[in-house]
Amino acid sequence: MVVRTVLIAACSISGYFIIFNYYGFPFALIGLLLGLLIAIFVIKVEQSIRKVSLRIIFGGVVGMIIGLFIAFFLAYGLNFLGVTWEKQQIAPWIYALISVIMGYLGLVIGSKKIEEFSIFSFGQSKESSEYRILDTSVIIDGRIADICDTGFIEGTLVVPRYVLDELQYIADSSDSMKRSRGRRGLDILNRMQRSSGINIEVVDQDFPKLKGVDAKLIALAKKMNGKIITNDFNLNKVAELQGIKILNVNELANALKPVVLPGEVMTVKIIKEGKEPGQGVAYLDDGTMIIVDNAQKYQGSSVEVTVTSVLQTTAGRMIFSELKEVVSEKKHYGVGAKQ
Repeated sequence: MVVRTVLIAACSISGYFIIFNYYGFPFALIGLLLGLLIAIFVIKVEQSIRKVSLRIIFGGVVGMIIGLFIAFFLAYGLNFLGVTWEKQQIAPWIYALISVIMGYLGLVIGSKKIEEFSIFSFGQSKESSEYRILDTSVIIDGRIADICDTGFIEGTLVVPRYVLDELQYIADSSDSMKRSRGRRGLDILNRMQRSSGINIEVVDQDFPKLKGVDAKLIALAKKMNGKIITNDFNLNKVAELQGIKILNVNELANALKPVVLPGEVMTVKIIKEGKEPGQGVAYLDDGTMIIVDNAQKYQGSSVEVTVTSVLQTTAGRMIFSELKEVVSEKKHYGVGAKQ
């Protein structure tokens, strides 16, 4: 704030004395006003540039310099070819117009195309497929940090600015549950940034015309040709419909669960009763639910069960089983009947 105040004062005073030296006091007030407007314009430009990534700024500056060089050679070429103007007074304006046009084109093209060019490799700066874009839910979930620590995730993890803003908004919520979730997400990000094996890039690219973080994530993934890491089921389906590659942490967790085959025997603890009469419910260490027939009476106790079937759903894996002694009796009587 102090720097901006000094800038406004310096531009206003400079404008006042510049006009005062040429035209005197009454017109000096116009110079004061012009200096103030210039200072305000510079502040607005500074605020806009702050939201743009350094890569885009660098591309725009390089593009503008190239455009001005082209404008210089065009103007030199016109003189070299002997082009004459009916009124020599308009020649400087023509040169100025060429410089403005080429500088503007260079600025725009350079800032837009910098992603496709790398000065050091003379090619694409990064394989676009290496970009992994994190959404809010997967950051709050926290398992992504553990996965990254194992080294299974490679490339650049991208965190859009609007995802950080959403985390901050949740962390500042009046609801204690939401507030703790938001703070957990921020803590997870801080932990990942401190990890030497993880490369996190915060991008300021925004899509003001789009509403909602999910829509902006999909637009960013399209632009960067990256993949979205999420555990949001709805975002998963919407992104897949639009051709965006999704890395779902829940699907990864389900894929890593131990394989259980029908007929396998295991020892589980009956935690609660099931939906059907007589059923008991148990859980494996990874959270997989096991439905045990006729086990309600053993609630709170550990029993041996035999797996009868396994059901895989989008929400996870569910195992159906029976008490081992019941299965043994069935087999026994089945053998006796055949004899």
